[in-house]
Amino acid sequence: MSPLVKIRSERDQMSAVERRIADFILENAQLLRDYSSQQLANALGISQSSVVKFTQKLGFKGYPDLKYSVGEANARADNGDAPQVHADGNGERSGSIAENLWRQKSEAEETTRLINKPAVIQKVADTIEHAGRAGKVFIIGLGEDDIYARNFALRLSLLGFLTVHNFDTARMTANVSAAGPGDVLLVFSEHGNHPALCKISRYFREHRGKVISVTRHTANPLRTLADLSLLVSAHDELPYIQPLLYQSALQHMLDHVFVLLCEGHDDRRTQLLTNLDRIQTMLEP
Repeated sequence: MSPLVKIRSERDQMSAVERRIADFILENAQLLRDYSSQQLANALGISQSSVVKFTQKLGFKGYPDLKYSVGEANARADNGDAPQVHADGNGERSGSIAENLWRQKSEAEETTRLINKPAVIQKVADTIEHAGRAGKVFIIGLGEDDIYARNFALRLSLLGFLTVHNFDTARMTANVSAAGPGDVLLVFSEHGNHPALCKISRYFREHRGKVISVTRHTANPLRTLADLSLLVSAHDELPYIQPLLYQSALQHMLDHVFVLLCEGHDDRRTQLLTNLDRIQTMLEP
């Protein structure tokens, strides 16, 4: 496992000092080779022993071992970490880009999987399943987040869940007035800081419903309000790459939840096949 992936996956369980070290390494991975443990400690205003303990807690023998491992990971990333495509000109460049993007998506999906422990994913699936048996599943997302909210709402509907999907905060506020105990609200918000979504979540909890947030792996207001949180970890310095990593990791995580809702529920799978057949019949001339 890449040391950067390991650091991201364990960041939430770290102390305040350890998180400062982790954030510095994640943000300055390319420059880490130029820092000794003492220089890193000086830059953060902490003791050298804190840096050493941090590296050992991650499973490395010491700071030099961590620095070497991060350097190797950076070198693999720079080289594409994949066989070269034997083509000339644009063909070779296109192949390299494709391989790099595949590697970056795989890493984002792995980090996201490590952050969301199997027990948490299972609890999310169980909570949605319970809501499907006894009540309703409310789903909201704004802007690009609605793409995934809408898709997940459709999948739940195909399984026979009563879903209430909306991308309008005013309408969802009105819908939430009909919520009750046992109902679930899934809130898709990449950064988790939209005031209206936070207000809707509070309102939903007043009705004794469960809130599940889907956000980035950051400290954010929506995550604090939620009963359960699904977290996405996807980072890249290029502004056109980072959203692609986020979308890929998010979709993979939602697919995992969907499969859990299908597994072990014969009635759900039967309903899925029935609905798919009906849709196909409607589309036929």
